[in-house]
Amino acid sequence: MAKQSHRPQLPWQFTVLDTPEINAFALPGGYVYVTRGIMAYMDSEADLAGVIGHEIGHVTAKHGAQRATKSQAAGLGVLAASVLGAVLESKGMSGAGQMASQVSQNAAAGYIAKYGREQELQADNLGAEYLSRNRYNPKNMIDVIKVLEQQERFAIDQSKAADQKISTGSHWLSSHPSNAQRLQEISLLAKQYAQPPGNNYLDDGRERYLKMIQGMHFGDSREQGVVRGQSFYHEPLNFAFTVPKGWKIQNSPEQLLIVNSENSAGLLVQTVAKQLGVNHEDIIRQMLKPTKGQLQKTTINGLMASRFQGQAVNENGKAVPVQATIINSPTGLPLVLQLVASNAQAMASAQSGFASIETSFRALTQTDRNAAKPYAIKTLAYPRGGFSALAQQSALGASGEKQLRLLNGYYGGGEPTYGQVVKTVVVQP
Repeated sequence: MAKQSHRPQLPWQFTVLDTPEINAFALPGGYVYVTRGIMAYMDSEADLAGVIGHEIGHVTAKHGAQRATKSQAAGLGVLAASVLGAVLESKGMSGAGQMASQVSQNAAAGYIAKYGREQELQADNLGAEYLSRNRYNPKNMIDVIKVLEQQERFAIDQSKAADQKISTGSHWLSSHPSNAQRLQEISLLAKQYAQPPGNNYLDDGRERYLKMIQGMHFGDSREQGVVRGQSFYHEPLNFAFTVPKGWKIQNSPEQLLIVNSENSAGLLVQTVAKQLGVNHEDIIRQMLKPTKGQLQKTTINGLMASRFQGQAVNENGKAVPVQATIINSPTGLPLVLQLVASNAQAMASAQSGFASIETSFRALTQTDRNAAKPYAIKTLAYPRGGFSALAQQSALGASGEKQLRLLNGYYGGGEPTYGQVVKTVVVQP
């Protein structure tokens, strides 16, 4: 794909990121990243080539440098050059940084948004062109955009079912064109490409691709900990905790963010870098940089802990409240649980939820260990009972039918033929 692009001379590097996010992005210089999450929802080698072609298009069109310039002018710093998916972020906040600086980000979002839409549509077009150059059918770009459209619809339906607010405001995701618009434009474009010699495109590689992703983690991995319902389990560090109803657990390789139902406050859970040691006073001083406060030593379910309340100075020079608890995991590694909020009122209203999560922090029980097993992709023949039967046989259970439709590209309706190879989700042995 890169050799057939407009900049074949770049030292291209392609990396798969071990995260369940539905995402792909590129950085200037030929660095392309595709997540394990988006690979699970691709249905063929040609679909994956479409994702990669889109990201190559961002690099060849030099969108990264252009976006960085725009972002710096808007006061946001350098953003990632392109993001293909990330539609699931529309259900809530993507991190504590966004929570802390939402106002300033929203003020600049409109400035970047128009530029981003043009970039995404151009990258779609280039992705289709690069597919054609490699004798993949450019119509596979339609499949890629359909995946994003279905992910978006699924996220909206899930929010409605949970009676949660659907985020449509001026946040970072609004910089992307609607997936319906992208689908319409790429469908028209794909028809314009001439058939290759002999009127034959290459095999889309569906069989090869499904064999390749067999056994791949689905959702959270063991190394990052897994979310099951309202609980989080981390087998390598031997701890678990449970969050109140309505709070959402957002797990990433860098941190855990547990957000309240109002999206106004959350609990940021981070591991402590080894160089900071294990002394709780030192950790508080170096990580939170307080100007004043009190540290109270205690134990939580037999684990050594310290609670801190005080003040720190933010980047604007204003004094802000700081509240955190340090708990030594059963392996001895300290974890920092910091309460973050959009304002003082939100922090006060989140206290009971914070206390509930803190007191649930525990070493894994045998029941917890059973629940902590990660999920994996498995392929099998589509059963006569349809998606309902497929769900009942999967790790997702009967309630996972919609998720399996989404995984196989049938969220909008329809179904495979009996015996066709499809994807399901199983508990990893």
